[in-house]
Amino acid sequence: MSGRNGLISTAELADILGQADLRLFDCTTYLEPAPEGAGQPYLTVPGRLTFEAGHIPGADFLDLQGEFSDPDIELRFMMPDVAYLEAAFGRHGVSNGSRVVVLYSIGSPMWATRFWWMLKSLGFESVAVLDGGLDKWKAEGRPLETGPAKGHGPATFTAKPKPGFFVDKHETLAATSEQGTIVVNALGPQFHKGLEPSRYGRPGRVPGSCNVSAATLLDPKTKAFIPLAEAEAKFKAQGITRDKRVVAYCGGGISATIDLFLLHQLGYDKLTLYDGSMGEWAKDASLPIETG
Repeated sequence: MSGRNGLISTAELADILGQADLRLFDCTTYLEPAPEGAGQPYLTVPGRLTFEAGHIPGADFLDLQGEFSDPDIELRFMMPDVAYLEAAFGRHGVSNGSRVVVLYSIGSPMWATRFWWMLKSLGFESVAVLDGGLDKWKAEGRPLETGPAKGHGPATFTAKPKPGFFVDKHETLAATSEQGTIVVNALGPQFHKGLEPSRYGRPGRVPGSCNVSAATLLDPKTKAFIPLAEAEAKFKAQGITRDKRVVAYCGGGISATIDLFLLHQLGYDKLTLYDGSMGEWAKDASLPIETG
């Protein structure tokens, strides 16, 4: 793995495919428009069909909403409790002895970086995101496998949870007036400015937050991450420096993990995710919102 443990190239993955202690996962979810009156901004569709149509040999499939999110909260993708996640990862063969867990997704790495963030918060360090995901793997003509996941035998995973990876709306509101903390929005600039209707509720942003859109941190052709020097320039242009604590958010706590992943690669270590993000903030009339 290259960089600060966390990024693996397609060539590096090809070299370790088939190793017994590798756990490789397709994490793709699709967001589809919700019908009127559904009560949700979008429908979450696990990427099983595209997985079965073609996946990296030996990969298993992880259903983020169906198996790795809190089932008792109306908001999508919320972090469940530790015991729930220990059991879920264990069902997929992840143990404390797994040498490396490699995560990938289709179209955007955000589903993989979300799982990376979750595993890091549980104290699991041997985890990497595939640069360029399945898109780059396929573009390079590398082998694919079809059909349902074969999976791995169940394992025992014991988490060592780390504090500070997630904050709620109250902590996020407090962060807006904390010296030394910067809140960053990973949504596109038009949503940051409140120029377009929001599927989450009130248009706009967390007051005082800056904008580093996750989409600008990716190469649109290869789906790989942009060079670290380019990413750092984008963060610094918004006043994000290593001495500051960063609270990142987006719509549902997914694309913001792209920002967090690159900040981690750059050596920033005071990193936090507002898990509820605009899915929660925009609906809560007691919370301030800013536009323009």
